[in-house]
Amino acid sequence: MNPLEQWMADAKAELGIDLDVDADELLDMTAVVAHKVTRVAAPLTAFLVGYAAAQAGGGPAAVSEASRRVAALAESRGEPDPGA
Repeated sequence: MNPLEQWMADAKAELGIDLDVDADELLDMTAVVAHKVTRVAAPLTAFLVGYAAAQAGGGPAAVSEASRRVAALAESRGEPDPGA
């Protein structure tokens, strides 16, 4: 198990979360947000994606849908933030 996988397993255990999501999809979404909006928006946006997914009933599909929508929103931005 690589360090990211171990951390995610440890964090999910600590928080009592039994949910497998597509980590690459979430990392791709945060990369788009970091480059199209600003770097500090990436972790906060990941939180919002999780919150939106929970409000939509939770589960991997809800996380994926929220992540997809936010990535598309960030992609629709014009030029990337020069400070990103």
